[in-house]
Amino acid sequence: MGTRARANGEGSIYPYKNGYAAYAWVTLPNGLRRRKYVYGQTRDIVHDKWVELQRQAKRGPMVTKTPTLGEYLTYWLREIVEPNLAPRTVENYQRFVRLYLQPGLGRKNLARLSRQELQTWINKVARTCQCCEQGKDARRREPKRRCCAIEQCCQQRLTPVALKDVRTCLRNALNNAVGDDLLDKNPALSIRIPAVRKKKGKRWSSEHARKFLASAKADNDPLYAAYVLVVVLGMRKGEVLGLPADAADFEQRRLTVGYQLQRVGGKLVHRETKTEESDSTLPFPPIVGTALQLRLADRDKDKQDAAEAWHDFNLMFGTRYGTPCDPRNFNRSWDARIAKAGVPKITVHDGRRTCGSLLADLDVHPRVAMAILRHAQFAITMEIYTEVSDEATRAGLKKLGDSLE
Repeated sequence: MGTRARANGEGSIYPYKNGYAAYAWVTLPNGLRRRKYVYGQTRDIVHDKWVELQRQAKRGPMVTKTPTLGEYLTYWLREIVEPNLAPRTVENYQRFVRLYLQPGLGRKNLARLSRQELQTWINKVARTCQCCEQGKDARRREPKRRCCAIEQCCQQRLTPVALKDVRTCLRNALNNAVGDDLLDKNPALSIRIPAVRKKKGKRWSSEHARKFLASAKADNDPLYAAYVLVVVLGMRKGEVLGLPADAADFEQRRLTVGYQLQRVGGKLVHRETKTEESDSTLPFPPIVGTALQLRLADRDKDKQDAAEAWHDFNLMFGTRYGTPCDPRNFNRSWDARIAKAGVPKITVHDGRRTCGSLLADLDVHPRVAMAILRHAQFAITMEIYTEVSDEATRAGLKKLGDSLE
């Protein structure tokens, strides 16, 4: 009974079920050696796969079983995300994986993910009521149930920004899988979502900013200096609240920015700023120096009044007992001061935007504004923060009109 002679080196290719199979010895990530198999309908197909398998085995350690996406996401969060990224980013990625990626894609084989499959999944996420999907209304006590649990769907869908963040999380995880040689290419790179329209941020005029700060100073608001840092120096909320008590050099009139305070996972975290560009030593004008001196005097008084109840966290801004100021309480104080000052309501971040816009109104060079606001990219300074006021726009149009007459 004759059989086709095996080619040299093909001893591991053999008939299997309705086709052929082959194996090669590979080294696992833990150092052990094990067989890895490939399959196909014809000997030639299996031979090509077998040759590629041997090539990969010579490059270095590899896995013998492709994990599911859920298994890989668990590894990615634990070994890549948590040790290397900022706490807020870690928290966001954990939430995206728990609420969207694991339920919808967790059981899928990582190596078999396709662009079409991922596109169908993200389209479904976009049109699904997340209150229904996550059982939010069902977890409320019965008298307080008002929508999904009583079959009155509230249509709580993800915003385009949130959907984009979920896609970014998936893309980053699969990019890492490509780097681990578990995928040849990232199938999530080409999935489409609705375009995100940038919202034009609000801002104050110089008169509104002056009125806001004057109101805080007149009432001896304990956060007056914090408001000055936001509006005049364009500092971020977290940077202001994380500012050490000794950050100001009054002789050189410089302020060192290198820390931030954030609420992450229900806890306040005092850590370094987001990027190296955020770290800076900023010169400050007299209004900032005066405000910071008032703040340090109030801090010393609080420390004396608190006596043994004082907790020294070495922060410029805190409670009357020295503990960190919760960012949510800072937002409430900001809103309350706006109401007292009688100026248009804007967010703390819009206060930072106001600084950039006022610099533009004063014809400060964009590169100088970029240094003051500590942006990593010049485009951010130009597109987001240097919005000219209506008055400047009118003046520019008047100049154009005069030149055409």
